[in-house]
Amino acid sequence: QVQLVESGGGLAQPGGSLRLSCAVSGSSVSANVMGWYRQAPGKQRELAAVITRGGSTNYADSVKGRFTISRDNAKNTVYLQMNSLKVEDTAVYFCKLRNSIGYNYWGQGTQVTVSS
Repeated sequence: QVQLVESGGGLAQPGGSLRLSCAVSGSSVSANVMGWYRQAPGKQRELAAVITRGGSTNYADSVKGRFTISRDNAKNTVYLQMNSLKVEDTAVYFCKLRNSIGYNYWGQGTQVTVSS
């Protein structure tokens, strides 16, 4: 059974930083495409960042240059380092695993609130 557990969300001030973690069990983060998505109140869920099996990364324009996705294969964990946070980054952040046959697994989400 594949399970994803996010952690690291919370309250940050504008300009601050947070690091989200996504601990995976039941599958390997290096063998799948891993992504971070976010959903703000009243909005659709959107992709923030993705890392491929080969380690290539891609980012939404809104977070490019501020967010960094990475993975630790030994810990089977994916991270999202978020710097220079803005109020508009406030959302529930979800981790997603997409396996080789295109099936998606989601975590439960972690709340990020950016406010002064």
